[in-house]
Amino acid sequence: MSRRPVSTSRRFADGGGIPFVGSLHPKSRPSPLLSVGLVVVVNDQIWPPKLPLSLCQNYKRKIKGAFLIIGYLYSGSGGSSVDKEALSKLEGGVSCSQEVLRAVPILKKAYGDSMRKVLHIGPDTCSVVSKLLKEEDTEAWGVEPYDLDDADGNCKSLVRKGVVRMADIKFPLPYRPNSFSLVIVSDALDYLSPKYLNKTLPELARVSSDGFVVFSGYPGQRRAKVAELSKFGRPAKLRSSSWWIRFFIQTKLEENEAVTKKFEQAAAKRQYTPSCQIFHLK
Repeated sequence: MSRRPVSTSRRFADGGGIPFVGSLHPKSRPSPLLSVGLVVVVNDQIWPPKLPLSLCQNYKRKIKGAFLIIGYLYSGSGGSSVDKEALSKLEGGVSCSQEVLRAVPILKKAYGDSMRKVLHIGPDTCSVVSKLLKEEDTEAWGVEPYDLDDADGNCKSLVRKGVVRMADIKFPLPYRPNSFSLVIVSDALDYLSPKYLNKTLPELARVSSDGFVVFSGYPGQRRAKVAELSKFGRPAKLRSSSWWIRFFIQTKLEENEAVTKKFEQAAAKRQYTPSCQIFHLK
């Protein structure tokens, strides 16, 4: 996500600018509201009242077709082709862990040597860790905050080797200070209340020497599903950029301005348009 933040050490009224101002005004990211609005239309009006069933089926097909076309244009505006990941986003909501997979080349450009020893925290961490391990000069570990009941053979192998482990991130992470050069967390924070975020965010900073990256969903991006509730215990609380910025300031976290600038430049060069909010913190 494109940002040009101001140091969090400044106050709003000191004339030095607003902290994280770039997070509030991304330069190149097309608005997700168009596709979100269509999702709402599909969900809420798929069976319009006072219409016979045959017309309802027609109505459903027409709206779904329009949604897929608009989704294609939205994805194309970022310079990427529609692939399986893009289609899965359209059909089942946005996964920020999947977004991490897309962002790996941009993160490597932005963080350089800081990508040498990475910890990923979040759902589907096995996929992220497997992707990172294929990168040159990168070691990777993962923490799955929820269950691994549906893990495939590759994921079970990573667990047996101790590369991926399960841990409740509401409690201190089972690592020493500065164990990793970089920590990437996706989706997991969206399921935590402010009470637990107050404990978890400092933990992310504690175990990382060069900072951490937060991938978080946009408000209105998706709704809670039965499977989501059974796995995570509560629906995702998708917060706005301004909410996150206030919370980061309250917890004395700063946005890493140097990395943010590099990430912005690399994203522009590759025409990369993220589907999630991305915050670079230290």
